[in-house]
Amino acid sequence: MAFFVGPSNDLGCPVPIEKADDHIFGMVIMNDWSARDIQKWEYVPLGPFLGKNFATTISPWVVPMAALEPFKKPNPLQDPTPLPYLRHSDPFSFNIELEVGIKSESMSQPSIVAATNFSNLYWTMKQQLAHHSVTGCNMQPGDLLGSGTISGKTPDSYGSMLELSWRGTKPLTLSDVRRESFFSTETRSS
Repeated sequence: MAFFVGPSNDLGCPVPIEKADDHIFGMVIMNDWSARDIQKWEYVPLGPFLGKNFATTISPWVVPMAALEPFKKPNPLQDPTPLPYLRHSDPFSFNIELEVGIKSESMSQPSIVAATNFSNLYWTMKQQLAHHSVTGCNMQPGDLLGSGTISGKTPDSYGSMLELSWRGTKPLTLSDVRRESFFSTETRSS
């Protein structure tokens, strides 16, 4: 998932947590198609870079935050307590159910391999925006901020193929009886 920034902030002026929701326009479904094999190699000491730079897709629609009001829920318990500039008690987590399906060319329907919920995120979007701008980064209308992998606590709610296949050691069985640890070129996500 991801959100688009609405109104901007001035260069050098962070977006305070109390005003962050005023700067969030709406949400999209997003996939950042990570190359985890490359990411693992470069993660220490560089951090993710080339493993994240080759593809990002988003849904063709933006859901305005006003439309998501009925789906608000209390924020997750955060332990340890975030730094003061990231603390807020107003609900800004959302009950959005998400499913991931895999469909090979030989399959008529995708196999559902994960079901999770947006509310499983540790950080709220308000916290993400406040943190990104804390050093004065000026956010612009249309800037897109991704949520990161959304994983639940059970194996069927893990949010990435790396987690679902336990680093490639536990292949997934699809409805066509194929077993996948990593995507091949003929397999598509849906």
